[in-house]
Amino acid sequence: MTTSRHFTRTSNPSASARLIVMICFAMIAFAANSLLCRLALKHTDVDAASFSVVRLVSGALVLWLMCVVRRSTTSIKGSWKGATALFIYVFAFSFAYHHLETGTGALLLFGAVQLSMVLYGLFKGERMHGLAIVGFVLALIGLVSLLLPGAAAPDPLSALTMLLSGLAWGVYSLLGKGVADPLATTAGNFIRSIPLVLIASLPFLLGLRWDPLGILYAVLSGALASGVGYAAWYVAVRHLASFQAATWQLSVPILASLAGIVFLGESLSVRMVLASVAVLGGVALVLGGKYGSATGS
Repeated sequence: MTTSRHFTRTSNPSASARLIVMICFAMIAFAANSLLCRLALKHTDVDAASFSVVRLVSGALVLWLMCVVRRSTTSIKGSWKGATALFIYVFAFSFAYHHLETGTGALLLFGAVQLSMVLYGLFKGERMHGLAIVGFVLALIGLVSLLLPGAAAPDPLSALTMLLSGLAWGVYSLLGKGVADPLATTAGNFIRSIPLVLIASLPFLLGLRWDPLGILYAVLSGALASGVGYAAWYVAVRHLASFQAATWQLSVPILASLAGIVFLGESLSVRMVLASVAVLGGVALVLGGKYGSATGS
C-alpha cells in the first residue's frame, strides 16, 4: 500500500469527506449487526439458526446484485476457506447473542478479532516491543476479567461462543488481505456459505421459528448491515493503513453498547466499563506500538 492511499495523507478534501462517511457508515453497520441480532433474539420468536440462514442468504443476494450492477463481466470469486470462516462467524455470533448483552458481545467479538490478528502476526515472525507488549497483556487481562465468575459476568458458554465467532472473523479478515476484487470475493464467500449454514441448521430443524419481525431484523442485518456495510468497509479499507483500519474498528463495541442502552434498555456495569477500558486501551497500545522481525527490529 502506498503512502498516498492512506487516509491521513489524502489531499483531495471531497475524497477525504466521502471516505470518512463511508468508514462511519461501515462502523455503524458493524454495531447494527450486534443490535439487530440481540433485538431479534430477545424481542421476537425467531431462533438463532433461522436468523443465521436469513442473514447469509439476504447478504449473498445483495452482494451478488451489487456485483451485477457494477460490472456484469466480473465473475463471482471467493473461496471455501473464506466461506467456512464467514459461516462460523455468523452462526456462532447468532447463538452467542441468546444470553449476551449487545455491548458485551461486541467487546468479546472485536477483542477476539484484534487479538487473533496480533497472534497471527507473532506466528508469522513479527515481534512486539515496549508499549505494544504492555497493551497486549492489558487486552488479555480485560477479556479474562470479563469472563471471570461474578454477578455481572456473562454466560460462560455464550461468551466462549462469541470468542469463537471473533476468531473466525479474524481468520476471514486475514484471508481477505490483498484480494484484487473485495466485492466479488465477499459475494462469492457469502454464496458459498449458504449450503454450510443450511447443513448446520439441520439439527435445529424442529426448533426453527420464522417470526416475521425477527426475519425482518435478519434481512436488515444481512442485506444492509452485512452486505452493504462490508462492501463499504472493503472499499474504504483500501485507503487506510492497517493500523488505521484496526483502530477505527475499536469504535464498534462503544457504538454497540450505546445502542443496547438506548434501544434495549441494557445496563452498563462497572465490570463492563473496566473491561472495555482494558481491552480497547490495550489494543490501541498494540496498534501504536513498535514491531520488529523475529531476527531483529
